[in-house]
Amino acid sequence: MKKQLTKLAFISALAVTTFLPTAHAADYVIDSKGAHASINFKVQHLGYSWLTGRFDKFSGSFSYDAKNIAASKIEVNIDTSSINSNHAERDKHLKSDDFLDISKFANAKFVSNSVTDKGDGKLAIAGTLTLHGVSKEIVIDAQTIGEGKDPWGGYRVGFSGTTNISLTDFAIKMNLGPASDNVQLSLHIEGIKQ
Repeated sequence: MKKQLTKLAFISALAVTTFLPTAHAADYVIDSKGAHASINFKVQHLGYSWLTGRFDKFSGSFSYDAKNIAASKIEVNIDTSSINSNHAERDKHLKSDDFLDISKFANAKFVSNSVTDKGDGKLAIAGTLTLHGVSKEIVIDAQTIGEGKDPWGGYRVGFSGTTNISLTDFAIKMNLGPASDNVQLSLHIEGIKQ
């Protein structure tokens, strides 16, 4: 009798775990339309001062589950013609073949390969950045900002992140000296749950 009860308990447990719904990462759209996301850059000009700017047009989506960070994925598409350094003539030069060459490379793209939970809301997002026709692996050091319901009945989650890229790694030919090769990217992302 005891063996039958043990066997029955095992079969019941197996049946329950087989049919229980498993947790899945939720899908989010980056809220660039609501201006609750930004992609900013900072680079030295000749090593003498800092030039800052941003990309005004981009879109993207990601999947995220705080209980299973490793299952997270992100994809972001950037319209390189939307570069904005708050100076029209400089932006024209940045769009030329000296830099972004937007006539040939109108878009940049980032696709994650892995997301690692480093504890305390810190994440390492490794992925492929394609810029100026060149694809390179980069790592974004990210931080979870928060998540929860919004006033409009939706649900949101937000992150910030930083990474550095080298212009020469992406075959950008303009050389303004060693200090100007390194570009610091600062990302602020708020996603709306779908």
